[in-house]
Amino acid sequence: MLLPSLLLLTLRMVCQVLAVDYEMLIDDPDVFADCLENPPGAKGASGLFNLDELTFTLNGDKIHVEGNVTTVWDVEPTDRITASARLMQLDRGIWQPTVFSIATQDFCALMYDKDQYWFKYWTRYVEDMDAMKSKCVNHKGTKLVHSPFDINMVLSNVRGTTLHGRYKIVVTLEAFDDEKNVKRPESICMEIIGDCERL
Repeated sequence: MLLPSLLLLTLRMVCQVLAVDYEMLIDDPDVFADCLENPPGAKGASGLFNLDELTFTLNGDKIHVEGNVTTVWDVEPTDRITASARLMQLDRGIWQPTVFSIATQDFCALMYDKDQYWFKYWTRYVEDMDAMKSKCVNHKGTKLVHSPFDINMVLSNVRGTTLHGRYKIVVTLEAFDDEKNVKRPESICMEIIGDCERL
């Protein structure tokens, strides 16, 4: 019994030692770009939010964010919103999928969930979060007021794969009318492009 326990402990320690942190250095100070391979009916970040009151300032390897966004996506407040984010790698001129992705079938239920990546990088900075929890990106005209924050895209404790080179995060949002079981024709697709480096 002691030998298997020691072996398990040793393997666990080796796995922890082999874990690596990576940082994605975003090269566009506006952060979001429209998807290069836009699905039919998809709009970019400006189809989701009015960004006129939001400023991005490139500060070394971080992007400083200040201001507000107002939702402009023309869907119904009762629509269910699905969301996904996929990390793609540029390999010989072609964007290839990686093993890293997240998705939810009900983004609004998880928009302010502290265990989600978007909370870590975005929604935790929304002021008056308790009042905003009843709103989502499907409530046109909702203003999200942000406390100033820095975007520092770090992937922690990555095991089993090496990240080096050109990458992009493809974010898609789709709205569904669950009563009619119909997907709305207008969706959102945006990309964050940069280089990954080992920390």
